[in-house]
Amino acid sequence: MMEADDRELLRLVGKGDRRAFDLFYARNAPWLALRLRRRCRDAELADEMLQEVFLTVWRAAGSYRGDGEAVGWLWSIATRRLIDANRRARVRPQTVDAPDDAQLAWSPSAEEEAMAGAYDARLEQALRQLSPELRAVLQATVLDGLTVREAALVLGLPEGTVKTRAMRARRELRASLS
Repeated sequence: MMEADDRELLRLVGKGDRRAFDLFYARNAPWLALRLRRRCRDAELADEMLQEVFLTVWRAAGSYRGDGEAVGWLWSIATRRLIDANRRARVRPQTVDAPDDAQLAWSPSAEEEAMAGAYDARLEQALRQLSPELRAVLQATVLDGLTVREAALVLGLPEGTVKTRAMRARRELRASLS
């Protein structure tokens, strides 16, 4: 089983094979945890996301069609979980104090805080106004330096969707900055 690729492991997980799941987890959890922590400011939330992603894998592996890369499918699940968490955070503020509107609308990730000095205030504000889907595409293509094909694989989207979202994000950024 050690020589089985991730696609085969997912097929076995879909049939309820616990050993296949353990091997799939061991292969993919380290890189996925790293990527989630890069995008999520809260380490506990990133760990929770990791658990949710693999719980989804256990439950939904039978629906994996096998026509794409398994890591792309896995990352698409993680991306959706991050977007959902972001939306929940906007609806349900995490602070006890009365936060201002800017805090309710957006909270920067650790990566965004580290990069904050590289952007001027107007650009930062324009980036905050983008939807999570558009920001995810910009994150993958600009900050992570992925090609459209790689970003499509990682985000679990068709290449055309990545191109469209990237163009839309750039258009919205230009409009916000002009």
